[in-house]
Amino acid sequence: MHKIKAFVIVLLLVISFVQGQAPKKMGSVEIHHELQKLNFLGSALFVAAHPDDENTRLISYLSNEIKAQTTYLSLTRGDGGQNLIGPELRELLGLLRTQELLAARRVDGGQQRFSRANDFGYSKNPNETLKIWNEETVLGDVVRTIRQLKPDIIINRFDHRTPGTTHGHHTASAMLSFEAYDLANNPRAYPEQLTSTELWQPKRMYFNTSWWFYGSREKFAAADKSNLTKLDTGVFYPQLGVSNNEIASLASSQHLCQGFGRVATRGSQEEYVEFLKGEAANDKNNLFDGINTTWSRVEGGDAIGKILYGIEKNFNYQNPAAHVPKLVEAYRLVQQLKDQHWRSLKSKHLKTIILACAGIYLEANAKNASATQDETLQIDIEALNRSAVAVKLKSIAILGTSATLNPDLALANNTKQSLKLDFSIPTNTAYSNAYWLNKKGSLGMYTVDDEELIGLPETPVAFEADFTLDIAGTEISFTKPVYRRYSKPDKGELFEPFVILPKVTASFTDDVLIFANNEPKQVALAIRAGKDGVSGIATLNHPEGWEVHPAAINFSIAQRGETQTVYFEVKPPQNESEGYLAPAVTSEGQTYSKKLVEITYDHVPKQSVLLPSETKVVRLNILKSGENIGYIVGAGDKVPESLEQIGYNVHVIDVAQIEEGSLDKYDGIVVGIRAYNTIDELKFKQTQLFKYVENGGNLIIQYNTANRWRNQFENIAPYDLTISRDRVTDENATVEILAKDHALVNFPNTITEKDFDGWVQERGLYFPNQWSDAFTPILSMNDEGESAKQGSLLVAPYGKGNYIYTGLSFFRELPAGVSGAYKLFANMLSLGKESIQNKDEIKG
Repeated sequence: MHKIKAFVIVLLLVISFVQGQAPKKMGSVEIHHELQKLNFLGSALFVAAHPDDENTRLISYLSNEIKAQTTYLSLTRGDGGQNLIGPELRELLGLLRTQELLAARRVDGGQQRFSRANDFGYSKNPNETLKIWNEETVLGDVVRTIRQLKPDIIINRFDHRTPGTTHGHHTASAMLSFEAYDLANNPRAYPEQLTSTELWQPKRMYFNTSWWFYGSREKFAAADKSNLTKLDTGVFYPQLGVSNNEIASLASSQHLCQGFGRVATRGSQEEYVEFLKGEAANDKNNLFDGINTTWSRVEGGDAIGKILYGIEKNFNYQNPAAHVPKLVEAYRLVQQLKDQHWRSLKSKHLKTIILACAGIYLEANAKNASATQDETLQIDIEALNRSAVAVKLKSIAILGTSATLNPDLALANNTKQSLKLDFSIPTNTAYSNAYWLNKKGSLGMYTVDDEELIGLPETPVAFEADFTLDIAGTEISFTKPVYRRYSKPDKGELFEPFVILPKVTASFTDDVLIFANNEPKQVALAIRAGKDGVSGIATLNHPEGWEVHPAAINFSIAQRGETQTVYFEVKPPQNESEGYLAPAVTSEGQTYSKKLVEITYDHVPKQSVLLPSETKVVRLNILKSGENIGYIVGAGDKVPESLEQIGYNVHVIDVAQIEEGSLDKYDGIVVGIRAYNTIDELKFKQTQLFKYVENGGNLIIQYNTANRWRNQFENIAPYDLTISRDRVTDENATVEILAKDHALVNFPNTITEKDFDGWVQERGLYFPNQWSDAFTPILSMNDEGESAKQGSLLVAPYGKGNYIYTGLSFFRELPAGVSGAYKLFANMLSLGKESIQNKDEIKG
């Protein structure tokens, strides 16, 4: 019966967290599980490069089987990847993936850290990676993490000895970790850190190897494993009613934006680690062999262990509150420990267990989910003791303010106390924002000046309520985040982070505005009120040569959260030009220029992000043929909106509705990125797509990832075409036009090497490396030291039309306003219409 109840509890905990900041609620079996962790004094650090590099099987095994304090250090936040569930890219994608990692840790029991490295996209070798990242700074971040967390063992996800065999970020993460292992105990290394950290020497380091690193399962089976430790990470936890690999599957399934949702696995599952350095374990099957992980590890710990081991051994599942007096006694002893590291960790853990055993619920619920500086708001306080333990609510304080209450109330068993507390937001309160986005960074690094924030997964909450309770005769303080709890009829109870926002934010509808001629465009600026009763004047800063009318617009907004949209007419210069529009919104004597971006998904807490508000404006002399474009959305991108910017009418096509003849109305069909990886039904619509080309249409297929087809496609092209992992990651790599006389680079826009200037993040990815003679390769490019890649843009006539496959990263270039990318895309859509001799018939 306990197993069934425990499994339900685990599932309910996961479900509760998808709604935001719901407080963790533990039942008896989970409390006992936490007690076992409390009684293990050992730490592990798992190191890799990206959010999806984590090995949740091993992280969960370390946390739930061994019971170690386990942290995953991801050097980046995954900013350079793609997003399968929404429009967020770059820094917003990094923020989303950060929250998905935290969701995974809430499932597998681990902790999360980061460095300041920015995921700038795919890198083919660690030398390039470390140059772009700023090797010295990122190495210092790894050293800092080791000194702060004091891990006994470190496990690298990747091999530091094999540069060039995998993503450069991967190898670089292992190289930095390997070096930091020794530097963390060197007083001459990053001495400035030692004002807030201590020297630390881990006991040993491992590499989390597998058959993949050996090239095949057969090679791995035949390899010498004398230096390897085999772990069965499929172990079953009777207390929780689930196996470790079930927990791991659920944890990794939190990475929805990467399409990692998966079915649970069960049964024995092998995981290997290779010993790299440090003191080898005599019992190599015990990763913590020779490390004292009992309470006797710390001076004064024996007395604490005597209490806590006894509670663990004789735990009262029916009435865990019976242990509260002894737990409080242990808490008092922990406060006397000289070892600050373990005193801090175990005090926090003990307080969580004390609250859970006594069934104590503490909440600080804000009337609104946001507030502004100087604003006064009301907090609803709830305090509840659901046990027979003597508990008194002594005081409540909002940390960082002067707001306090001293109720001195006895909390009788299951009798809720509801109080109200008003407090004013101090004028100097920082806006709520991802701390690593507060300052402009570089291609490879985020800028973070506050050393106390470096490495944290997210910015600390805006405000916390400090509850001082007298429990069994001992005063203990508990901090709880101020949040907003409310309900919606279609979702039930919801929890939302409480944030501090500017009085005014302003955002443009479009990140990029393309002016294909010198006609003016109406530009919308949405002004949002951060509080009730906001008014002022909005103006636009603009590049030289551009005109904005009117010069200023008055606005007035009655209620918090409401938006008023004002419209400016923007006229471009006659000649090609690029620049940025930026708002300057003045209200109550202050000028505001930030935009508010809200990221809302059910599986992570709502995120409020403040970024510089700007829109890129591009005056572009571009010609095009055709008007109506059909778009099949794949993994999600902003290409349709970009094509509309240059005058195309773009219609999103429902793949299920495709039938013979239904596509004939389009001047071109564009298939979005990774569509063949994400849409099952495309397999059954190939005949209609090819028929469309045969009848004279242009079909443009954007990149798909190799060997990740949703169905077993015989071929995504009408001729033989093999997709590889070839890519050109240097966005400045030289581009050679191979087919100089082909219409694709001549009509209606003349394409030259100059049109590849200003590209962002990469040239392209997943190029074909084999193709039928029917295809003509248009371009050649390569990264430094590599052979030329000619598969970035291939075109083949088929019937009366043209089939085009491109791995060029149009999904990045068009939203970034890269002029040459627009011209080339217009040429692809115009292919076959060269017979139009009168240029006046071609839209500009």
